[in-house]
Amino acid sequence: MKISEILKSKEITVSCEIFPPKLGTELAQSRKIVSEMAALKPDFISVTYGAAGSTAQFTAELAEEVENCKIASLAHVTCVSSDEESLKSYLDSLKANGIQNILALRGDMPVGREPKRVYPHASDLARAIKETGDFCVGGACYPEGHPEAKSVSADIDALKIKAESGCEFFTTQMFFDNDIMYSFMTKFQRKGINIPVIAGIMPITNARQLMRSASLSGTTVPRRLREIVERFGEKPEAMRQAGIIYATEQIIDLIANGVNNIHIYAMNKPDVASEILSNISEIIK
Repeated sequence: MKISEILKSKEITVSCEIFPPKLGTELAQSRKIVSEMAALKPDFISVTYGAAGSTAQFTAELAEEVENCKIASLAHVTCVSSDEESLKSYLDSLKANGIQNILALRGDMPVGREPKRVYPHASDLARAIKETGDFCVGGACYPEGHPEAKSVSADIDALKIKAESGCEFFTTQMFFDNDIMYSFMTKFQRKGINIPVIAGIMPITNARQLMRSASLSGTTVPRRLREIVERFGEKPEAMRQAGIIYATEQIIDLIANGVNNIHIYAMNKPDVASEILSNISEIIK
């Protein structure tokens, strides 16, 4: 099923994300994670794409596994790893396996070698995908602005181009302060962009995860979360519990304020996603 149809048909949606393995020998474990995540019955499961397309084959295989579990899959693809030939081959593989949804991303620039430049921007990639087949295409957005953008306003201008190029929904980068999301949504709507935005929530279950995530994305870490990590960071079980509660509270606040599409960056941890879904089970009925 296309994600655009799911977003139209349901008042509240909750989705999850998994990442494929780096080696084929680890694929069996990844399939087990897919099965456990699918058992939670999210509205869809997103499957990421390794640096420079290094896991493209495994992304396609795991997306197919998600579909076999009767859950809609969202397969990622990046500009930096794509040329016309490789993109066509990848799309043909997805289409053959019944995968209807693709997240078009620019991707991280590879270190030490020149990236492919056939699709300079995610909007170019989205347009090419829409021209190639009947896919539902999504894009990424940054509530705090893309790290390379001149301003949040300029970044939202780029999102409008993405929407005009065929993106039917956006999923946000992680954020830890809901007020930032609300400010972004106000600016987004003022630009006249009328496609759904899915709020990306990452449960912080250990201190290293927060430092790594914040440094990679430039995400603001509010005082409340910093204090949680300082207080419980050296107590793994306490930190895990506190991180799940923090993410749960974010989601409840978002839904209460009309942000009804939630994406959980579960980091291949079905147990974490399960606890969050249990915490909000009556809210999302």
